[in-house]
Amino acid sequence: MPTPVHAQERNHRVVCENVRVKHNGSKDDHRIIGTGVGAVVGGLLGHQVGGGKGKTLATVGGAVAGGYVGNRVQKNEQRKKTYYTTERRCHKVYD
Repeated sequence: MPTPVHAQERNHRVVCENVRVKHNGSKDDHRIIGTGVGAVVGGLLGHQVGGGKGKTLATVGGAVAGGYVGNRVQKNEQRKKTYYTTERRCHKVYD
């Protein structure tokens, strides 16, 4: 009678490799804070321009442009805080 598979001892070896790991200095990977603050500031500045429907358009345009600029500013700041380490990771390989 054959031995069940789960009862058979399988040969394995341990394979290790060095892996480069990226560490971001920020918990806000999607840059929500920079985008939000930029949009608010841009909307406020845009609201100061024009009158009537032009004021509404300037407010929206300012919010969009401010959101984009805020996102880019935060991205650049996060890039400065990013660093890399090398970690050794091992796993079993069954023959």
